[in-house]
Amino acid sequence: MKMKDRVEKLAEHRRRNEGMGGPERVERQRAKGKLDARSRLTLLFDPGTFEELGLLAAHHGNLPEEDEADKPSSADGVITGTGEIGGRPVAAAIYDFTVFGGSIGEIGERKVARLRDLALKNRIPMVWLVDSGGARLDASAGIDPRRIAGFADTGYLFREQVVMSGVVPQVAAMMGPGAAGTAYIPALADFLPMVKGTSSIAIGGPYLVESVVGEKVTEEELGGSKVHNELSGVADAEYADDKACIEAVREYLSFFPSHCEDKPPRRPSSDPFDRRDEELLKVVPDSPRQAFDMHKVILSLVDDRKFFPLKPRWARNVITGLARIDGYPMGIVANNSMYLGGILDVNAADKAARFINLCDAFNLPLLFLQDVPGFMVGTKVEQQGIIRHGAKMMYAVASATVPKFTVVVRKGYGAGYYVMNGRAFEPDLLLAWPGAEIGVMGPEGMVSIAARKLLQSAESPEAAEALKKELAENLRQHIRIERTAALAMVDDVVDPRDTRRLLARALKRTANKKVERPFRRREISPV
Repeated sequence: MKMKDRVEKLAEHRRRNEGMGGPERVERQRAKGKLDARSRLTLLFDPGTFEELGLLAAHHGNLPEEDEADKPSSADGVITGTGEIGGRPVAAAIYDFTVFGGSIGEIGERKVARLRDLALKNRIPMVWLVDSGGARLDASAGIDPRRIAGFADTGYLFREQVVMSGVVPQVAAMMGPGAAGTAYIPALADFLPMVKGTSSIAIGGPYLVESVVGEKVTEEELGGSKVHNELSGVADAEYADDKACIEAVREYLSFFPSHCEDKPPRRPSSDPFDRRDEELLKVVPDSPRQAFDMHKVILSLVDDRKFFPLKPRWARNVITGLARIDGYPMGIVANNSMYLGGILDVNAADKAARFINLCDAFNLPLLFLQDVPGFMVGTKVEQQGIIRHGAKMMYAVASATVPKFTVVVRKGYGAGYYVMNGRAFEPDLLLAWPGAEIGVMGPEGMVSIAARKLLQSAESPEAAEALKKELAENLRQHIRIERTAALAMVDDVVDPRDTRRLLARALKRTANKKVERPFRRREISPV
């Protein structure tokens, strides 16, 4: 056979594999409201930059003529390769549901293992677009005892993901189902967005659940995007369709460096660093008991009023997300009194701790906006382990060595003040707004404890309430921010409109911050 003939045969082989599971299966995929794997690939990467690895792979290493006509195994169900996102190299594994339901086959996993190795060695982010039924079970071939025994030599993908963690950014976007093995890929990633109505994550699918525990449940009820964005906290965001989800992946990566030894990319902005927003004079209510939406403060401070929230519908009493000030990417942790009064509970502590660790791993400065009444108390949260969960957050804040800035917007009480990066936790700038308070707890709480007997001896409940109010007002004078500033316990009390300018200056000043910690083999963090 001449070279020209060989090349033409190769081209035909490549065209066949680029066709995925064939037109009928691709159309079936689209009928479900999902894009096919190669359409997703086109949206993910900058035009013309993708270079595929392993296009010619096939189930059991079959050649085209050995494939069954009704069971094409193009690329063995997963597209792998590298391209550019925003001009920077990124590796991606895109599971193709039109080929064996996107399941993980032996050859396909060999391709992804190769990609993980390249991403780690070359220090580039790794992205998975997951649309997979999990590990491949070839029902048509019956149960092969040799393949079952071979399970002992699996699991490398998860160990390798852990090794990559904190070295390069990892994103696993759920574009469809992810069961069993493909549930742990997103669980170990840094960013886990889901598509509403078409994506799901579960350790075992509905059939397995019914056979093991006798529970009849749909895929959506078991692990749909609503479950993981509102109840479990596994997911980081929910998007309306594939396109919006992939756009979010691109935007997320724009905040991060390619690897942990690099600095996050600064993006020029036309938004003046010293812009003063008059709305900041109105956002905090006069009454200390009245709730307000901290998102308004965030949007007033950041470039172009753009904020990229993470886990926005889970543990809503604390806000976490990404933004820029003067072009510098940063992470923001803020209390939100609109939910549970902004108090920290088990889920809020976990949410904040994980986010702080993420930013610290990739050199993103952290901004803490305080309006925290402390940690939740009571038998329910104690039984849930509020102490160890709160310790996670405390551990994360204390361990973080990136630039850290704190603004006490309204109040910082008790251990809530500590874990929101109080003075003892090495803030590079500690500011407060007029009217702010810092204390062991709110004055009403202090009075309830310290003057309990006095209040019990009051002539009537009305008299006790009046006395409590009077004593609380007297105590409030001692936790006023003016008293704290007089003791030089904050760097400054500032006009809220100057906050953006001061943060921009601090970001520039701390760009080369370096903190030395004592040697240790590894940390022993709370669980």
